[in-house]
Amino acid sequence: MLSVTHVVAPVSVAAFAFVLLRVAFSWWVHGAKHRAERARLPPGPRAIPFLGNVHQLPMDYQERTFVEWAKQYGDVVYAKLFQRPVLVLSSLRAAQDLLEKKSSKYSDRPRLILLAELMGWDNVITHLPYGDRFRKHRRWMHDNFQSKAALLGYRPVQRRETYTMLAGLLESPVEFIEHVHRWAVGTIMEITYGHRIHSMQDEYVKLARDATVETVIAGSPGSMLVDFFPILKEIPVWAPGAGFKRNAFRVRGLVRALMDMPYNMVKTALASGNARPCFTASLLEDVYARNGITPEEEEDIKGAAGVIYAAGTDTTITVMSTFFLAMVLHPEAFRKAQQELDVVIGRSRLPDDTDRENLPYLECLLKEVYRWQCPVPLAIPHNLMEDDEYRGYHIAANTMVIPNIWQMTQDSSVYPEPQKFRPERWQEMDPQTADLANPRRIVFGFGRRVCPGRDFADAGVWLAIASVIALFDIGKSIDAWGNEITPPPEFVSGFVSHPKPFVCAIRPRAGNAADIIAQARAALPI
Repeated sequence: MLSVTHVVAPVSVAAFAFVLLRVAFSWWVHGAKHRAERARLPPGPRAIPFLGNVHQLPMDYQERTFVEWAKQYGDVVYAKLFQRPVLVLSSLRAAQDLLEKKSSKYSDRPRLILLAELMGWDNVITHLPYGDRFRKHRRWMHDNFQSKAALLGYRPVQRRETYTMLAGLLESPVEFIEHVHRWAVGTIMEITYGHRIHSMQDEYVKLARDATVETVIAGSPGSMLVDFFPILKEIPVWAPGAGFKRNAFRVRGLVRALMDMPYNMVKTALASGNARPCFTASLLEDVYARNGITPEEEEDIKGAAGVIYAAGTDTTITVMSTFFLAMVLHPEAFRKAQQELDVVIGRSRLPDDTDRENLPYLECLLKEVYRWQCPVPLAIPHNLMEDDEYRGYHIAANTMVIPNIWQMTQDSSVYPEPQKFRPERWQEMDPQTADLANPRRIVFGFGRRVCPGRDFADAGVWLAIASVIALFDIGKSIDAWGNEITPPPEFVSGFVSHPKPFVCAIRPRAGNAADIIAQARAALPI
């Protein structure tokens, strides 16, 4: 008689073999699919185990290495930073196709452990992951920096700070960069917190400057390894190799003070009925009117206000510094803009935003300032939220996407001889081409991550540039031996790329410059 085990055993072996075959087949299918997807990745440099392509990137001017990759592989390049997949976009078309037309997929941010989780920049719109909180901040920014009524309401502050800068240039032209700093910071502080500064020694100015400068210093490439290896976040602060974490926590205290102190100043002023109209006060009043404020809403308002200073001042300072350098090196462009201003507004008053549409060459000059050296060469990376297909390529979810803004503004197929500063190039294009090539479409970012304050920033820069050209002559400085000093067109490497220190000569065009400034100030509302 056969036992039950003699009958069951062969069946069990067969079933096990069948299951094993199914598992093996599934693995083979998965592997084949993975191999097929890898075969459909965009082209790019060969990666090596563990490092990926990190060893091929220099510490400085990485945008230039990305240009070399684009020459070899095209405008959409696939690479790896350690094990993190990266897509580098080097054309405006590719950036618009993905970051704008598919913004629902490409509007996230990579996990920013160093800046957000360790340093405390986790409540600012530039670093927020895509979601409800991001949309709330974006709505606040839109309401306060993109509506026509809001922009017109900021005009008196922009004019006042511009006239203060002009007075500073008249008194001590050698310190022109300090006056540019004063102009940018003064405008932002009053609009954000209702606080008028009277010098760069103002406690709130120093606080904000310390936080932003120390963030850049502590955010070195070596420190950012934690973004690629999150486990490093768990290293105790006392352990060897944890210097990045100790520095991040030190910066965190500065960032916390930047968020808290000016916010509390506005909150106290509101309670006493002495608050000036400003971004922070308007948000607080709106929250109080609805249902009172929660700790979460306080953090959101602090972050929304804090990022205006952190993101707004350095870039506008860079654009203005680039303008001065360009005018020193290209006096013919400066003279043409000056002549246009003389014809349109004369020499007895300063230009106003209502003059803008009548000054086409000045508009071309500002476009060329944006294009010649974009302030933010690589922007903050985007992050792909789900798998995507583009031009027949497969792009996996969680791919970091880097738009090479510098390359887009230096594209010789769009801007012939891109290294040359030529405002005339915009007059030589037909209107449709000029609109498509407008650097404002590039330098302020893309899609739902575009800078929400771009119209405000552009209006302020235009007014400052127009006023300087109308009131002053800008030229080369003379050394002790009577020789002209020609500054090289060199820019620092970094997230924000500003000109390396240079000198120039700034002189009033006429003896009544001080009177013109005084008249302009007298016309401002109190």
